[in-house]
Amino acid sequence: MSDKESGIFSAIVEAPFGAVGIRCENQQVSELVYLPPRFQEKAAVDKVAEQAAKQIAAYLHDPDYRFDLPLRQAGTAFQGKVWQAIASIPRGQVLTYGQIAKHIRSAPRAVGQACGANWYPLVVPCHRVTAAGGLGGFAHTDDETGFHLGVKRWLLTHEGVAGYTQEALWK
Repeated sequence: MSDKESGIFSAIVEAPFGAVGIRCENQQVSELVYLPPRFQEKAAVDKVAEQAAKQIAAYLHDPDYRFDLPLRQAGTAFQGKVWQAIASIPRGQVLTYGQIAKHIRSAPRAVGQACGANWYPLVVPCHRVTAAGGLGGFAHTDDETGFHLGVKRWLLTHEGVAGYTQEALWK
């Protein structure tokens, strides 16, 4: 990882799937990013980044950990509606894009687009939203062998999602 790559993050937390990059602005978390394993841990540059790093590490240790971070307002009103619905999905459960769409009176594809535009994965657990017939995409990707779907598989396994076994998640 180059200094230029790590320099855009206020902190980087190592994770079993790679790392989580944290960006902060104006005393708020402005973005969380899943990073591949080539990224190494980076100490927090300020108190907000330190708080976010500690909370991410706590979640990676305990899937029942509840985040309490100052998040910068992001997204459209529609995305906010989708993210609010996603945030209400309890750990250990998943809903489909269609179920979320029905709940908010929208279309599954629009829900999927809002999921992919999520600035705060983990805090807004978009990994808990799946396709009706399987895992679905993640972070605007649907390559079943790709990094992001590997992250989604790890997170669902970490959270003990009913009906998902490690073998089923890798199909």
